[in-house]
Amino acid sequence: MRVNGSETPALLARLRWWHIDEVLAIEQSVFGQQPWSVEQLFAELAGVPDTRHYVVATTPGGVVLGYAGLAVSSGTAEVMTLAVAPERQGRGVGRAMLSALLDQAARRRVHEVFLEARVDNEAALGLYESLGFAAISRRRDYYAPKVDGLVMRRRGQWEAS
Repeated sequence: MRVNGSETPALLARLRWWHIDEVLAIEQSVFGQQPWSVEQLFAELAGVPDTRHYVVATTPGGVVLGYAGLAVSSGTAEVMTLAVAPERQGRGVGRAMLSALLDQAARRRVHEVFLEARVDNEAALGLYESLGFAAISRRRDYYAPKVDGLVMRRRGQWEAS
C-alpha cells in the first residue's frame, strides 16, 4: 500500500524481524526514556498472526519510516504502539498505518478498538479523533509525574470486509 502526500511515498507491509533495528531507533527517538526493548518487540512479533498485527511503513528503498501494532482478543483490539520517525511526522504516514490497523480490526470483526496517548501529544490526539476515537478515561501521572495518559476508544464505525 502506498501512502500519498509526502515527498517520498511510503509503502506499508507486515513488520518483520529484519526491521527491528530501525524500529528500535525510531522507538528511542520518539519515546525517549520509555522505549520498548528489543525483547518486547520480538515478543510482540511472536504473537503474529493469531493475536497481533504489526505494520511497517518504508520508503521504496526499504528505509523504515514508522511502525504500528494491534493486539486482538475476544472481539476487542488495542493499538499497542504507533510511531513515525520524527523527520517524517505530519506527512500522512501515521494516518496510513492506523487506518491499516483499523482495516485489520474490521477483518477480525472487532467491536471496539482502544488506544492510549499522552495528553500533551496534540498531533496524535488530533489524528485519533479524526479517525473516530473518543476519550473515555484518563490515567493520572501515567507517563511521568504530571503527564497523564488518555485512554481512547473507537466503536464499530466500520464494516468488516
